[in-house]
Amino acid sequence: MVIFHNEKYVVLETLRKNGVSVKTPVWFVEEDGLIWVVTRKFTGKVKRIKNNNKIKIAVSNFSGKPKGDYLSGTAQIVEGDLASKIIHLRNTKYGIMAKLIGIFSAKKGSYVVISIKPDL
Repeated sequence: MVIFHNEKYVVLETLRKNGVSVKTPVWFVEEDGLIWVVTRKFTGKVKRIKNNNKIKIAVSNFSGKPKGDYLSGTAQIVEGDLASKIIHLRNTKYGIMAKLIGIFSAKKGSYVVISIKPDL
């Protein structure tokens, strides 16, 4: 099931420990009924998801302005062969831009893959 057909960005809303929401525009891929986000290990969104895996997502523009309604969901960190597969899918979808962003964000640690299961 494809939820965000032909879209490039979603805004990912995570929660800090104090309950304040943080909205971050991210690239994503869809595979096997899940939404996948590739990020770096030492980013705030990874820390917040490890603390509270309840998230919201919505289709957005590149700056994170929602283009539709938010969906609630559950996020989890994924590793191993599945993570490698998702990183490859992300690189295929976003091409040279994914490689360039990877170079400039390397200081934030190794890649981390987040799976998001929407509450549909």
